[in-house]
Amino acid sequence: MIRFILKGIVRDKGRSLLPVIVVSLGVMFTVFLSCWLKGIMNDSFALSANFGMGHLKVMTKAYARESDQMPNDLAFLGTDTLLTSLRTGYPEMDWVSRIRFGGLIDFPDSTGETKVQGPVVGWGIDLFSQSSHEKDRFNLESSLKAGKIHSKPGEALITYDFAHKFGINPGNKFTLFSTTVDGSMSFKNFIVAGTVRFGSSALDRGAVIADLGDLQSALGMENSAGEILGFFKNGNYDNNAATLVCQSFNLKFVNSKDEYAPVMLRLRDQGGLADYMDYVDTIGGFMLFVFVMAMSVVLWNAGLLGGLRRYGEFGLRLAMGEEKKHIYWSLIYEGLLIGTVGSVIGTFAGLCISAYLQKVGFDISGMLKNSTFMMHSVVRASITPQAFYIGFVPGVFSVVVGNALSGIGIYHRKTAQLFKEFEN
Repeated sequence: MIRFILKGIVRDKGRSLLPVIVVSLGVMFTVFLSCWLKGIMNDSFALSANFGMGHLKVMTKAYARESDQMPNDLAFLGTDTLLTSLRTGYPEMDWVSRIRFGGLIDFPDSTGETKVQGPVVGWGIDLFSQSSHEKDRFNLESSLKAGKIHSKPGEALITYDFAHKFGINPGNKFTLFSTTVDGSMSFKNFIVAGTVRFGSSALDRGAVIADLGDLQSALGMENSAGEILGFFKNGNYDNNAATLVCQSFNLKFVNSKDEYAPVMLRLRDQGGLADYMDYVDTIGGFMLFVFVMAMSVVLWNAGLLGGLRRYGEFGLRLAMGEEKKHIYWSLIYEGLLIGTVGSVIGTFAGLCISAYLQKVGFDISGMLKNSTFMMHSVVRASITPQAFYIGFVPGVFSVVVGNALSGIGIYHRKTAQLFKEFEN
């Protein structure tokens, strides 16, 4: 029977072409929207994790309370011992030390007087260890606009927007003014190795990236760091796994009264991300639900109208002696096949569009000029396992339900009425 129905669908283009097109378009938009929303959320969280929060972050208790102010006077002392302990106890994570700092950079003219200066935020990261993946997390290679990545101590990267605004070029020297862990003034000379653009307005206004060793020397933090960050080695944040590691580590220091005892936080525990992540998941899920329901109604109506237009056909089949039950179930099977074919085509088309936007992205930098939120200026789709089946909900279910509702009228047809219709 299914084979017979399939032949009818293929041969009768007037009956099958429009429904398949409608289903395919609806499913395509459903799949694309799912991937698009997931991509925006993933990019935002990945940027926050890579640049500031990590998947897990270890700080002193005192530092954690004021972490937004980057209080390096409350940083760890002797980080090598703690790093070794973390790498031994939790080998599934990649642990790195970082120093975040704020300060002022001053570019001199040919006479040594100040030509340009401006406030910056910055990171001291491990750039020269062979096992370090910090360059990849900061995406330095692809973010580089001019010059080169650090090749030796004493070099630093500054953001392209800041350099372009003040006419700074690779090779120029500058002095970093900041404060040491003791609260005294710190001065350190650097050479601009290159300029980078991260694609986030909040970062590109003014930022400096230098080697961790240079910052430890400049700020009087030898063998010290403000933060130790942990990243899952596959690059993806897993909240359940992060919770287990966090609970295991914090249990060791739960009774400690020392203000400089370490404390570990998950990504979602920092910067109000817990509420934001829950909010985004809720809003994203709600938007996707509304869209799926809207497409379901459209496809439902398409199936319903398609069935209603064929009442003459149904009447003729009844007049020829075909059972009402057989006609009704053939209509259900037909809707199932049309929905399946349309869903497969629509899912494939939606995944192709999503794959393209996952690789190329869409530039929204014009919308983020004054933004202080860490978000990429190029947003990308993200193909997830959900994308392979979510389109079948409106694509198959709605068409089958539409055909089922329209087919109820088959049981209301009367033989006497059929002959009157044929006479007309």
